[in-house]
Amino acid sequence: MIIEQFINEKIVQIGNYISAVFEHTLHYTELDFFINQTMEEWTLLNVEDDTPGSARERVFWHVVHQLSLHGAQALDNNLFLKSEITTCLDFFDGLGSYPIDCIGWRPIP
Repeated sequence: MIIEQFINEKIVQIGNYISAVFEHTLHYTELDFFINQTMEEWTLLNVEDDTPGSARERVFWHVVHQLSLHGAQALDNNLFLKSEITTCLDFFDGLGSYPIDCIGWRPIP
């Protein structure tokens, strides 16, 4: 699987997971599990370049890092984080511009 395909698939999936957590149709632990599983899958690609290939990828890694740092449960009580993640999802959907404070780098081994 090439990197771009991996990122595009994960962008769709993470958007669905986050939306479901926002709507309380999915428990936040499932989103945490998805993030951990995504990181494990990423390591199998053996990527050695930390520079994202596109703005969408950069935003994707920003979202992953934020959720890894704060945990998905923070989406319920951290309004700033929820707003930031919503801005990123809007960007994925073509409804907004590139998030201002977005810093997303690929994790490398």
